[in-house]
Amino acid sequence: MTTPHRPSILKPDETYTFRKYFDLKFAPADILRELGASLTKAPINFPINTQAITRLASLQERLEEAITRVSLTSEAARREVLIAPILLEVAHITEALINIEYTIEINQYLRGDLDYYLQSQHQILVVEAKQADLTRGFTQLAVELIALDSWVESNEPVLYGAVTTGDIWQFGSFQRVSRVVTQDLMLYRVPTDLEILMQILVGILSKTNND
Repeated sequence: MTTPHRPSILKPDETYTFRKYFDLKFAPADILRELGASLTKAPINFPINTQAITRLASLQERLEEAITRVSLTSEAARREVLIAPILLEVAHITEALINIEYTIEINQYLRGDLDYYLQSQHQILVVEAKQADLTRGFTQLAVELIALDSWVESNEPVLYGAVTTGDIWQFGSFQRVSRVVTQDLMLYRVPTDLEILMQILVGILSKTNND
């Protein structure tokens, strides 16, 4: 007796933007399986920067003041007040370029805008900003990393990304050969974990890390 084939989650007559994956209620692993990838949850071995972040104290002060003075009830507010200052500092240190609302299109299942797309000499990093739901936000990030595999021209074996609510960050990676998305087990909080968060972001994009 043959096992009946499970109906596809992704419909062949529909178009799926990255944002649409956030709204899907299916399990993340099931969604990624239909895109030819698998999902695992494990610690990620980041290329962490070991140099001192010279302007870290100033950045932390600005973020702490912003948290006390700004109403962070919207995604736009969190992007402008919490996320952008961190990414601008990372770009300053690593000489990376920041693309905001960066559009890519691979096929009907992989298309849309990346909130932040940072590109340095050796690495790229995509950051997805979400107001509340990190779990479904990570699904969207994972799909974006899968799309980037077909978009970027670099030979880097691993693509990195993060999903953040502004005050909480979670990282993910995509092994391009094995097509495995890894969801990091750690959550990093701003401003409490700002130093290690910056070390990871800088390490990913640093010119000295070409592993």
